Amino acid sequence: MKKEKVIAFFDRLAESWDERQPRDPEKIGFILDCAGVKSNAFVLDVACGTGILVPWYLQRNVCRVFAVDISPAMIKAAGERIVNERVKFICADAEIYDPHVPVDCCLVYNAFPHFADPFALIKHMADILPVGGTLTVAHSFGREELNRHHAEEAGDVSVGLMPAEELARMFEPYFSPTAVVDETGMYVVSGVKTPYV
Repeated sequence: MKKEKVIAFFDRLAESWDERQPRDPEKIGFILDCAGVKSNAFVLDVACGTGILVPWYLQRNVCRVFAVDISPAMIKAAGERIVNERVKFICADAEIYDPHVPVDCCLVYNAFPHFADPFALIKHMADILPVGGTLTVAHSFGREELNRHHAEEAGDVSVGLMPAEELARMFEPYFSPTAVVDETGMYVVSGVKTPYV
């Protein structure tokens, strides 16, 4: 999967992205709880798209949001839709981006299958997060539903979403899993960073 294709794919969808995204308050609340998003937190939103979760972060009175996406059109749309001094939208590759300040939680929401090397992303998030910080990969769709959708509409810019237990094992050199959910309508793997060599 080439990053240039991923960028072009999401640039094309940026204008209509908001209307395509589910916004179930109960699911999002559960995901943010798993991710440790709370008052005064510093959040790194990986592959933020048009900033779908940003209003939810702000409702929780976070201190700062670094919202990163590789698609210039997505970041442009996000910046036009949301203007807040606590939020910084950054067009960058999340696999190498570093906010250069400690963050409390990294959240990859409805985006994980678009990373060709999931372990490299996990390792990079482990490098960014302090011990005790939280990494969460979440989808507001079930795994089978998501994989069907991607096979139909995004086959050349996504890989199949692995079972949550498998992803939790991939977390383990760096993170102690705290939530592993793989069911109809919900997928969440969350872990707290542990000391590692």
